Amino acid sequence: MRSLLARFAPDPYIMALLGTVAFASVLPAHGEGAHVVGLVTNVAIGLLFFLYGTRLAPSAALEGLRHWRLHSFVLAATFLAFPAIALLLRLLMPSLLTPGLWTGLIFLSVLPSTVQSSIAFTSIAGGNVPAALCAASASNLIGIVITPLLAALLLTTQGHGFQAGAVGDIVVQLLLPFAAGQLLRPWIGGWIASHKRMLGFVDRGSILLVVYTAFSEGVTQGIWHQLDLEQLGALVLVNVLLLAIVLTGTRLLSRALGFSRPDEITIVFCGSKKSLASGLPMASILFAGQSVGLIVLPLMLFHQIQLIACAVLAKRYAAANSPTAALTGSEATARG
Repeated sequence: MRSLLARFAPDPYIMALLGTVAFASVLPAHGEGAHVVGLVTNVAIGLLFFLYGTRLAPSAALEGLRHWRLHSFVLAATFLAFPAIALLLRLLMPSLLTPGLWTGLIFLSVLPSTVQSSIAFTSIAGGNVPAALCAASASNLIGIVITPLLAALLLTTQGHGFQAGAVGDIVVQLLLPFAAGQLLRPWIGGWIASHKRMLGFVDRGSILLVVYTAFSEGVTQGIWHQLDLEQLGALVLVNVLLLAIVLTGTRLLSRALGFSRPDEITIVFCGSKKSLASGLPMASILFAGQSVGLIVLPLMLFHQIQLIACAVLAKRYAAANSPTAALTGSEATARG
């Protein structure tokens, strides 16, 4: 009974995110307090990307060049197919969401893949884990540069409020700390790796701080007066549709191109994810002065939806790969 309850227990971090949104809704930072929180958040973002730099091994991305077809597929799904589908959905259903939510959806579509969950789900499903490590690492390394550029291209040209000058802020707050982490990685990478649990609190605490800052600003700008239950339901629907199209497309196309089953699994899980950890800090910089809380809401919902959907899909892949499933399939063939 306890194991059954544990299986359906909500993720503590997701609950912490929701609690932070609720706290910001009741007690938002404003005035001088908002200024102080903003400065602390900027420092936390720099620290977050510094730690990313110390963890991501460039050799992992370079090693991935050996399997260039797989990694090209994942990068194309992440940075080309995702934005194209998001733009198509907006073209077909422009009035379904508010302009701010469409901006958030297009922004999430240009984000890099996750690292930890992509690798974890690939492992559970019986996929090519080394390739997943390379693909997810490469996506994040490239995403630090290409995400702001794609956001500038897709949002500035359509008049949706992207701050083109924020690219300079990206360099200062994200690229420089990341580069510093890469440079210092040979000396402190081992220590960082041996203190994953402690530094995990720094990671998650930084994200919670970014969420609090974003939603504090959104509350003071009347975010909850701009969004009703109908809009929230429509946003969930669009997120589910976007993820379903990408999951189905990567799965079918990888099979059509002749990838092995382990590689197919890697493509599906690495090519369908969007990073909350990278997206929230980037949004706070790229959309400074706007209703950031409203813009990051699609990403926060998509993050939870992708975890649930991919957990189910990983278990199905694992079940299909199990010896019992293989034996059953052989028996069925023999009987047929």
